[in-house]
Amino acid sequence: MCKSRKAIDVTQSLTPKSHPSKSSSKSLSSSSGNYPLSSSINYSSSGFFNHNKDTSKSSSSSISSKRFLKILKEASLPENTKIYDFVEICRATNNFLSKPFSSSSSSTSWRCQIRRKEVIIVQRKFRHRDPLKLPELQQRLSTICRSHHSSLIKLLGAATSGNYIYLVYEYFHGTSLATCLRNPQNPNYTVLSNWLSRMHIATDIAHGIDYIHHCADSNSGFVHNHIKSSSILVAEDLLDAKICHFGAAELCGEIEGSERSEARSFGRSNSKGKKIEGTRGYMPPEFQASGVVTQKCDVYAFGVVVLELVSGEEALNYVFDEGRGEFSRVGVIERAREAVGSGGGGVRSWVDRRLKDSYPVDVAEKMVVVGLDCVEDDPEKRPDMEQVAVRVSKLYLESKNWAEKIGMPIDFSVSLAPR
Repeated sequence: MCKSRKAIDVTQSLTPKSHPSKSSSKSLSSSSGNYPLSSSINYSSSGFFNHNKDTSKSSSSSISSKRFLKILKEASLPENTKIYDFVEICRATNNFLSKPFSSSSSSTSWRCQIRRKEVIIVQRKFRHRDPLKLPELQQRLSTICRSHHSSLIKLLGAATSGNYIYLVYEYFHGTSLATCLRNPQNPNYTVLSNWLSRMHIATDIAHGIDYIHHCADSNSGFVHNHIKSSSILVAEDLLDAKICHFGAAELCGEIEGSERSEARSFGRSNSKGKKIEGTRGYMPPEFQASGVVTQKCDVYAFGVVVLELVSGEEALNYVFDEGRGEFSRVGVIERAREAVGSGGGGVRSWVDRRLKDSYPVDVAEKMVVVGLDCVEDDPEKRPDMEQVAVRVSKLYLESKNWAEKIGMPIDFSVSLAPR
């Protein structure tokens, strides 16, 4: 059935500062970002990294841990929001010497424990040009921590250090959608060999993004800006999908105040907009040209994920061209357009063969259309995420009815262990 949105306030009292337990040495299977918090404390004498050396040039745009804590605690943040001291982050990550859960050019994450709770700590760099504006940071942190949806990994709190912010997310046991679709140990195997399981995941993701855009903030909504198959986790038991990095773009300054107002006008772009890092294959044309992040960028990225779910292919791949004698870059969007353009059984021949033709062809064709509508070059032609969620939910119900008619199971319980 179509999943409904949930927006509830968790009324827990603010936990006093305590000593976290030793960090876990386990490695994680999903990606996250890195976010340092406090800046002006010298930890070299006690074995901590000395962050003063790296942040001396940016002292005017950074905040000390103690001042950050004092101001945020005095602010009217929701009771469930936790303001972490940078010392807690250092202890939990063994002074950042613990094996990273994941690492990329823009972020690093660790799986550990803080205040007796298993979490993922993500480190990212602030992208503000101007000195950090505390009121805006307070407001964003308050709203994000207060928000809740079954398809989002919840943000528990944050800490800052110099030009970095550390985001603390609840730990969710699962595997990335990218790994589920493309098992690195066995390319011919996928846990998503059932069409209905893929539609279930697509529905979860669609409603999660719709919540971010329309429900996370009643005034304007948010932009995720990191939608991709590697930032979506799939649970091992019922194959529920959860979106990682909720709130990272807002808190890291990827969407600043001057750009947020413009982001409401999806067809416009600011030539002076900041260039933001993105993932190849998921970036829409207007983002590559202007660097301005909008909600229609999320719609585009979701369209790419939909095409990945249908075909099992990567968003962007390199294929050897025998005629030219070199590798050429081929995207899943181009492949989908070719399949639709060929007519007849073009889409059917393009759908992931590991599904073994056990899927409703008409629904698969409609899903490809949904994906292609989301990746229109003109952002004005892309549907709103609320419209997309409704369309995907209807196709999920059609898929469920199809499965019931032919006697296929409609409940999932599988293991994501390597094969």
